Amino acid sequence: MSAKYAIGIDFGTESGRALLVDVADGRELATAVYSYSNGVIDEYLPGTNIRLEPDWALQDPNDYIEVVKRTVPAVFKESGVDPADVIGIGIDFTACTMLPTKADGTPLCQVPELRNHPHAWVKLWKHHAAQPEADRINEVARERGEPWLDYYGGKISSEWFFSKALQILNEAPEIYREADRMLEAADWVIWQLTGRETRNTCTAGYKAIYQKGEGYPLRDYFAALHPGFAGVVDEKMSRDLVPLGAKAGGLTEEAAGWTGLRPGTAVAAAIADAHATPPAAQAIEPGVMTIIMGTSNCHMVLATERKKAPGMCGVVEDGIVPGLYGYESGQSGVGDIFAWFVDNAVPPEYHAAAKERGVSVHTLLEEEAAKQRPGEHGLLALDWWNGNRSTLVDVELSGLLIGATLATTAPDIYRALLESTAFGTREIIEGFADNGVPVDSIVAAGGLPDRNKLLMQIYCDVTNREYRVVRSALAGALGAAMHGAVAAGAEAGGYADIFEASKRMGGLKDIVYRPIPENVVVYDKMYADYKKLYDYFGRGENDVMKRLRALRREALANNG
Repeated sequence: MSAKYAIGIDFGTESGRALLVDVADGRELATAVYSYSNGVIDEYLPGTNIRLEPDWALQDPNDYIEVVKRTVPAVFKESGVDPADVIGIGIDFTACTMLPTKADGTPLCQVPELRNHPHAWVKLWKHHAAQPEADRINEVARERGEPWLDYYGGKISSEWFFSKALQILNEAPEIYREADRMLEAADWVIWQLTGRETRNTCTAGYKAIYQKGEGYPLRDYFAALHPGFAGVVDEKMSRDLVPLGAKAGGLTEEAAGWTGLRPGTAVAAAIADAHATPPAAQAIEPGVMTIIMGTSNCHMVLATERKKAPGMCGVVEDGIVPGLYGYESGQSGVGDIFAWFVDNAVPPEYHAAAKERGVSVHTLLEEEAAKQRPGEHGLLALDWWNGNRSTLVDVELSGLLIGATLATTAPDIYRALLESTAFGTREIIEGFADNGVPVDSIVAAGGLPDRNKLLMQIYCDVTNREYRVVRSALAGALGAAMHGAVAAGAEAGGYADIFEASKRMGGLKDIVYRPIPENVVVYDKMYADYKKLYDYFGRGENDVMKRLRALRREALANNG
């Protein structure tokens, strides 16, 4: 019997990547990446001089199709694998990334007369311009005593589905009327691959307030937000959801032509990008936290009970694996913070030295920062340069650096920024543990664990916990491929469930990061001060960050 394979496609913020793996053991045979031609649209609509307002982040859905067309044939070319031996395909996607479409799935931004309207385009996960709508969602839920709010940390963010949908209704009611369907981009891609609309339980649960056995919030709640919003679920969405690992459909003739795969190849229900990672990390037991560390951080831990943990992004039954409650929290900026610093605040001599040595500026700064002992730089930072996702759920917050002097250097600040993100992770872990959600062990995934060993040691020392690292550098895509193998089923050479797929296809590296006791003592002291700053600036005692943002918006509006 010939070997069987699965494909996982990971749709990220800037690009999409396909991964071809052997179903028997998860061996990775080939990968290909396509950078979105329009990237993140946050200044002007493509092909126009229409300027977007602050905090907007859009994308072009055609880029998603180009990912499929370009990367899947490329992995076959690289590997030499016969497409006929591929039994399943799965995708993971940034969420909530949502778009309005016509009844046949045509994105509104592809309708000629609507193309120049910003609200007709895809709203990327980090579209934060729907904060007034998020505030309204939270205010009305608290007034009505909505029971679901506690299972989302007490606050819905601007990044979520209904915040973005309500923004469309408020600011562009004509676009809202034109939208026959509103859905996650993840589900839209599955629609394009299979020819039928499906909605997955993962993004519905974590980003659209769906709870198993309870459904979506009631119609009268949506009516209280806006009279025209009462029917949003039944008119624009669907109550029929497809569980993770289920077969959403078979590949259409058209999609088979794009990819070279056979028509009818099993296509799994979509899954959010971070939530595809725990199976690849074999982190699918209660008490195991997976931290996906990249441009942002996403923290997921499994438990046998549903608890209320303030500031978490959500708890969803079967949201990560069947039979367990999956908890999610996150940090809106991590790698993005380090990149911002390197791009905007590092003196030219460091760039020149890195170029001369043939290394990145990040590597150079990491080496210099690693020479320091904890506390040596005399700095402390808050990690809110892109807002706070957990535990404060507030995009209006901003970064802070305290302790700088005329002797402060770029490596000093770089290390302080690394430390700040570790403090943010500790806040999240302690928030779970204090509310009855155990975190017994941690597995790190994403791009940062392999690139920044100092960062990993700092996380160990700050949280006083051991860290393992997932074997695959493309864990999200591997997890998506696993779901493709599960959708195909054991009879086709795949697996009956994600637990068996994880056991066979996932894995961890041998490396283990362990806390250094003397570092732990210093970081405990620094964390105590971090907490004071966290509460002072983040819980309303001093709203200077929000006042500054308001002044910025006013100035930009006057310039516009």
